Amino acid sequence: MTGEPDWRRAEREYEDYVTEDGTLPELFFAAAERHGSRDAQWYKGGVYDRSLSGLAFHAALEGEWASLTYAEMAGIVERLAAGFRELGVEPGDRVGIHANTRMEWAQSDFALLSAGAVVTTVYTESEPERIQYLLDDPDADGVVVENEELLERVLSVEDELDLEFVVVVDEYESDREDVLTLADVYRLGREADRDGIPVERDPDDLASLVYTSGTTGQPKGVQLTHRNFRSNVAGVRKRFGPRPDKGDDVPVIDEEIRMLSFLPLAHVFERMAGHFLIFGSGGTVAYAESTDTVGDDMEAVAPSGVNSVPRVYERIYAQMREQAGDGTRGRIFQWALDVARDYGEVKRTDDPVGLDLKVKRAIADSLVFSQVREGVGGRVEALISGGGSIPQELTELFDGMGLPINQGYGLTETSPVVSVSPPEAPRHGSLGPPLANVDVHIDESVVDEDEQAEAEGSLGELLVNGPNVTQGYWEKPGETQGAFTEMDGERWFRTGDLVEQSDDGYLTYRDRLKQLIVLDTGKNVAPQPIEDALTTQDVVAQAMVVGDDQKFIGAIVVPDAAELERRAEREGYDLPDDEGARCEDATVRGWVEAAVTEANERFDKSGRVKEFRLVSKEWTADNGLLTPSMKKKRRHISKEHQDLLDDIYG
Repeated sequence: MTGEPDWRRAEREYEDYVTEDGTLPELFFAAAERHGSRDAQWYKGGVYDRSLSGLAFHAALEGEWASLTYAEMAGIVERLAAGFRELGVEPGDRVGIHANTRMEWAQSDFALLSAGAVVTTVYTESEPERIQYLLDDPDADGVVVENEELLERVLSVEDELDLEFVVVVDEYESDREDVLTLADVYRLGREADRDGIPVERDPDDLASLVYTSGTTGQPKGVQLTHRNFRSNVAGVRKRFGPRPDKGDDVPVIDEEIRMLSFLPLAHVFERMAGHFLIFGSGGTVAYAESTDTVGDDMEAVAPSGVNSVPRVYERIYAQMREQAGDGTRGRIFQWALDVARDYGEVKRTDDPVGLDLKVKRAIADSLVFSQVREGVGGRVEALISGGGSIPQELTELFDGMGLPINQGYGLTETSPVVSVSPPEAPRHGSLGPPLANVDVHIDESVVDEDEQAEAEGSLGELLVNGPNVTQGYWEKPGETQGAFTEMDGERWFRTGDLVEQSDDGYLTYRDRLKQLIVLDTGKNVAPQPIEDALTTQDVVAQAMVVGDDQKFIGAIVVPDAAELERRAEREGYDLPDDEGARCEDATVRGWVEAAVTEANERFDKSGRVKEFRLVSKEWTADNGLLTPSMKKKRRHISKEHQDLLDDIYG
């Protein structure tokens, strides 16, 4: 590796109260004491029927934004923690949160952690059967749900659970003693003894179980301790914090930051980067009304930073193009985009920006870019992208418009950030170098010599070691063992991702070695159960589902030739003799479409195949599309049918 730049040395040596060791409640209450009069949370009126409104905080007018200071938020957290303790929550008890991203999610999270509980997350889109699993697997003692709709889902499977209480965030009337509102919990805590809050916990105690799909499709509870989260907060703080070496033009994460939060807090990305990190730093978190209102909320809130997935940035770009329209305005907009890309491309190299490009960029900024920035509030200094790969062309475009995107990489098992593009030394198309307190290793043994020769740096599976890495999966010792490898007497987590590392340490994502698909929404989808469901249909011989960094799941399907002939004979249909023509035949496609529809009934929305294409060539070990043990070579199959994949995704 080449010589270490000054900013990396400064990053490694930087320390402040945010980078200290300890528990998550200690991080929050230290920030509250330091920043008591500053705004901690912004919330929008008229969105929810909040049970705490008028009791713990003032109601916001419909469509208007109101705020809570750190002192006020800390008081709410303290009372809720005492209330949960009155409900019987003891250190180590598992309690679920089943709600959309909102102010009360954050308050409940810190309250439960302060009561000593282990918070387990339940996604709002989960069907009752999945909710049952996500609460039963950790043997949850209770659950906090958002509203009556989600409450009914939980109650529909309560006979299979051993819940001691259910708490509803919004207003709700019930004659059951074990169903309360969050306001009821607050009242309990207001009257209770609040000494000893937060409950004393060790940094190595479990803080949360975050469930993620495995390659078998069975969700696994990733065990994350207070130290896991706090070390990741520290690592990101070291990179983005107010270090003395940073210039005035370099964005930082400190008490001045205002974040718009809309990604699911049930996912580890927003939980760490838009929650623990921001509150620990004394910043302000404003909660969007919904993912559909993000554009309007950004304009109203004027955030200085946003965490998002690639799909949202793609939507912003699409909206810009749509608003530009055709004609003269559309031509000016397209010209400005070309200038932005050129400027963004040059800006992140060592080459100077030429005078001609500077002039063009100034004109484009006056005509287009300044309006785009105003449309997202006018204060954005940095956009963080995670949960999937973002096209390099898009990051160059946004950078050229004065909206730099810092792409990061991580996994639930790493709490989650492994690397992120540094604001003082960004590089388009790169994931940035690892955080200062994270070690990585490239296992080159997983790629052949030809692939390694084509790489500019070291290419192989990315292995990760550090205080942010999970100890394993909840009550799944076999899967835990399989996720790690021993090296130099230490456990290294196998990411399953093919990554290239440059001589100066920057990481670039190349491909996925393990089968788990990550949609551009950040949603994890296990392909094997879907493929199994497809191939159990008699008309399907082989199937491979795809969708990494895409909006939906697609599939390449090899029809069962013998079954096609049998069905054609039964139905008196004149089947084409040529196998290639069969794949183009409307009747054959209709048979396969019916099979796909039937298979889709087993899965939730994100796991359903929305588009498929037929191929006649069977995948075998002889043609190099299967391994000798008959496993699919996914990258080879994808390359073989790249034209069909391009067609599926437009």
